Amino acid sequence: MHHPDAETSLIQHAHDEAAVWHVGQIRRSGDPFLTHCLAVAAIVAEIGMAPDVICAALLHDIDDSPCPPGRVTEHFGQEITDLISAVRTAKLDAIPLSALHFGTAKPTELQPTREEAVLAIRLADRLHNMRTIAFVAPTRRYRVARETLDVIAPLARAAGLTDVSRELNDLSSAVLQPTPTAAVTTRTLALLTLLLPTPTRARWREEWHAEIATLPTRRTRARFTLRVLLSTPRLSWTLRRPAFRERRW
Repeated sequence: MHHPDAETSLIQHAHDEAAVWHVGQIRRSGDPFLTHCLAVAAIVAEIGMAPDVICAALLHDIDDSPCPPGRVTEHFGQEITDLISAVRTAKLDAIPLSALHFGTAKPTELQPTREEAVLAIRLADRLHNMRTIAFVAPTRRYRVARETLDVIAPLARAAGLTDVSRELNDLSSAVLQPTPTAAVTTRTLALLTLLLPTPTRARWREEWHAEIATLPTRRTRARFTLRVLLSTPRLSWTLRRPAFRERRW
């Protein structure tokens, strides 16, 4: 991301706030809840949202933490507070597509509309949840996947976010129409992450699961799993090198 120092500082401040108030909270996967906030913010940044929207993405679940009422407004202003509130309450099917312009070029200095910002965060939240849906109870997993396939993925496509729509569609289809080898492959990849340093496991598990969900055949999934199996020891060694750990991602 290339933002002025003040904007970068604001994003860093939002990250630090999320880290403080979500400390001790754990996802169903066993990963710190902060990993979800970071993933949602990263997806929002990839979509091309402005720094204030990235901040709202980092803080989108702050109301589910012990954060005191009014603190977000005090530190980040009313606009970001209102955006977080809109993300939690907006009905996606009520957002007019005429207000969304993700697929069209516009001057970079223009802020996204409120509808675009809300939809970007909600789609990013759903996308990351779909990437980690293997840890959700089967009944809820099916319900979320069905809603994603029927409502969320088509909305992303209609808004011009074709890559997001495609991944949501692939991840949902993998849940609704699993192949006999898919579950075995997913478990194998999850076990392979145990070879990696703890702080990096969530990232690689999500990347591998997301990629495996896009592969159409048993053979391509098997080849991918074999490639990961052969490369994981070297990856683990690389991630554990002192010089590598000193880098700041």
